[in-house]
Amino acid sequence: MSGKQVRYPAVAGQFYAGTKSALLKQIEDCYLHRLGPGRVPKLKDDGKRFVKGAVLPHAGYEYSGPIAAHVFDALAEDGFPDIFVMIGGHQNLYDETVITTETFVTPLGEIPVDKNLAEKMDMEENSDVHAREWAIEVQLPFLQHLKSEIKFVPIYAPMDVERAKIAGKKIAEAIKGEDVVILASSDFTHAGSNYDQLPPKGMRVDEFVRKQDELAIRAILELSPTKLFKEVEENEISMCGCGSVAAMLFALEKRAKSAELLKYATSYEILPSSSAVGYGAIIVK
Repeated sequence: MSGKQVRYPAVAGQFYAGTKSALLKQIEDCYLHRLGPGRVPKLKDDGKRFVKGAVLPHAGYEYSGPIAAHVFDALAEDGFPDIFVMIGGHQNLYDETVITTETFVTPLGEIPVDKNLAEKMDMEENSDVHAREWAIEVQLPFLQHLKSEIKFVPIYAPMDVERAKIAGKKIAEAIKGEDVVILASSDFTHAGSNYDQLPPKGMRVDEFVRKQDELAIRAILELSPTKLFKEVEENEISMCGCGSVAAMLFALEKRAKSAELLKYATSYEILPSSSAVGYGAIIVK
């Protein structure tokens, strides 16, 4: 097949606004939300960058957008890299780590994949998996809001610690000498009547979500992907992007020095109900 291959939006008009003007306003509203950073950032570029990776949520902007905005605010303050490596996978669509080289499209325009770096990853290419997975897609408009031209490599990661370790090693090898920041897309605990996990009797659902997520977040702040999987498995933490976060941590294990939790909140703080999901914004330096 000739011509440019395009990955069209899967959740535009659902998880985020489907038109350019509405989407730009929605993004700025996320920054200014009471759970957001409280300002609309401008991209700085002074050459002194410290952020190497980040964890950020991927739910509808109404719920997780203000939390994700903390990561993008930190990236704007730090300055953008030449290339973003973005890892996401939360629907158990495939058992292997896969990439796509299709150009992604959002209401704010096109974002090409850096094919040279993608080729260095030495991963299977599978556009069908990426077409149905929105964990990466929902991050892109935030980046486009700050800078119109971006290059990135999208990676789907399954929920498997060994595959995450292999993917992390491949990413680490591929990005040697490159100016790259790795973004891992994940929501944390999903609990309540809408999900498969219920809080203990007498505990409010958001309190249970926070208690669970403290264990996972502590492992991330310790930069330990193996501990993260251990906590998730032993405590039955319904963190949907554990593989993505672990792959990022494995990729940065020889470069990362520290991690910082910028913001944590639950969907209960947006809309109290019998269910809740945890969202965290974490940067790795």
